[in-house]
Amino acid sequence: MDLYITRELNKEDKQYIDEALYKFNLKHFPEDLSGRYEEINLFLKDEAGNVRGGILTEVCWNWLEIHTFMVDEDIRKSGFGTKLLAEIEMIALEKQCDFIKVDTLSFQALDFYKKNGYKVYGSIDNVGREFTHYYLKKDLNNF
Repeated sequence: MDLYITRELNKEDKQYIDEALYKFNLKHFPEDLSGRYEEINLFLKDEAGNVRGGILTEVCWNWLEIHTFMVDEDIRKSGFGTKLLAEIEMIALEKQCDFIKVDTLSFQALDFYKKNGYKVYGSIDNVGREFTHYYLKKDLNNF
């Protein structure tokens, strides 16, 4: 069999890889967790309907993972980030998630997540030669 490696942006091939891994993973998880995948996105909009922030997440099996979380710089420290985070945490509880996980860089939102009850469970130094990449988790069982 002749195989070769390509480097390309190809949505169909990417989807194949994602789905093949998903099917493999399903074989190893309890039946009651199978099919538990859902994207959940919240957006912060102004009165004109312009997006001013948002949180992009997914429920996967028994956790919720935050992939992207952003609030426009001019309205940061106004409580909107905390409101978005609280809303997604309530959704995670409704979806019966056991925990939430997120990652952030040292110049981003580490203190924000810590203030909201997230605990660092790992980190990588020398990211971009001067920063640290943090991995955080918040258990929802005692929420």
